[in-house]
Amino acid sequence: MSHLKMSHQATGAYDPKFEYRFLLPRYWLTWLGLAVLRISIYVPRRIFSALGFLLGDLFYFANKKRRTIVKTNISLAFPEWSQAQRDHLVRSHFRVFMQTVLDIPVLWWASPKYLDRFIRLTGSENYKKHYEQGRHVILLTGHFVALEFGGVITSRYFPQIGLIKPARNQLVDWFIHRGRSRFGARLFLRSTGLRSLVRSIKSGYGFYYLPDEDHGPDKSVFVPFLGTEAATITGAAKLVQLCDAVALPAYIKRLASGRYELIIQPALEDFPSGNEYNDAKRISEQLEKHVRDVPDQYMWTFRRYHSRPDNKPTPYERSKRHLQK
Repeated sequence: MSHLKMSHQATGAYDPKFEYRFLLPRYWLTWLGLAVLRISIYVPRRIFSALGFLLGDLFYFANKKRRTIVKTNISLAFPEWSQAQRDHLVRSHFRVFMQTVLDIPVLWWASPKYLDRFIRLTGSENYKKHYEQGRHVILLTGHFVALEFGGVITSRYFPQIGLIKPARNQLVDWFIHRGRSRFGARLFLRSTGLRSLVRSIKSGYGFYYLPDEDHGPDKSVFVPFLGTEAATITGAAKLVQLCDAVALPAYIKRLASGRYELIIQPALEDFPSGNEYNDAKRISEQLEKHVRDVPDQYMWTFRRYHSRPDNKPTPYERSKRHLQK
């Protein structure tokens, strides 16, 4: 059976349906918000870039919890930088984060022709040559603020699968899924078993995979990531091996023009090597290069350094106590 004809049910993919109860009054405010987002794609993007800049400053001042996490991460990632440099990076991160959030409606509703201008795909030949040879492809990327844009634009040109976490509001969840899968991508819940992912990859789908997560010491090895060791899952190399796939490093960034660029690099050679530590270290080294290119665009708001070697205390609790003094 061709993978392009496989149903969501057959693949085990997540497929929320529109329900008539979404028309009830409890959802009217959500509909209003979605209507505003839909209309916003017709407003010049430079206006939203300026608005995102201002909202980023508001987010910085209003959300003490996230501000503390970002400051802690950046201090650990760039210990060689001056305090002034780190402070500037923190503020810049919140601004570009909000600018990217305001661009998501374009991703959901803009025409394919407009998206092709809005999101540049560099290195597509690195993907295409393996795809045309019938090889299975896994894109190894990371948690960048524009990761949504990378997943959607890849699925515009190649069949893709990805992971999704359902939103609490079921109407919003339906819209998010609809936007992410508008070009035929299959989305799986994070709790989905490995078997469904492997089956889809082997049937011809590429996987837009983010392995830079801290799942605890039991499922990770500690490898250098920027200025500090970070728990890095070993599952990426195992998945590449299980699928007999090629692993292509990739990352998405927001350009100074307000547009976006997904960069797909050549496949990693001799990967996996069979050595869990060395494979995780190679992935981390690739990610580090990408982060250094756009340091304000990495997702510093999540606890990348939560697990510590030798069961040492998490640095985020220390930062919290320091702020409370």
